[in-house]
Amino acid sequence: MNTGIATKVRHVHLSVFLKKSGSAWMLFASRTGRSKAHHLREFIERGLEDIEDYYLAAEVLARIRSGEEDAMKADDFWCDDVYR
Repeated sequence: MNTGIATKVRHVHLSVFLKKSGSAWMLFASRTGRSKAHHLREFIERGLEDIEDYYLAAEVLARIRSGEEDAMKADDFWCDDVYR
């Protein structure tokens, strides 16, 4: 079935050289039975998600500070008796 939507997954290959060969992540990899590459890939992906979250939050904060967007006080948000 052709949906008309082209999807393409790209993989980027890279090499990483670390100063310490006895790093904690290497020990972690050996204890979990997963490869060092698996853990590095997971650390990078999570780190990228965290960085993206940071930049999105910074954009919202900038809009709040400039008056383009309003923020609600926590007390006002949680004022409903359902949450108490």
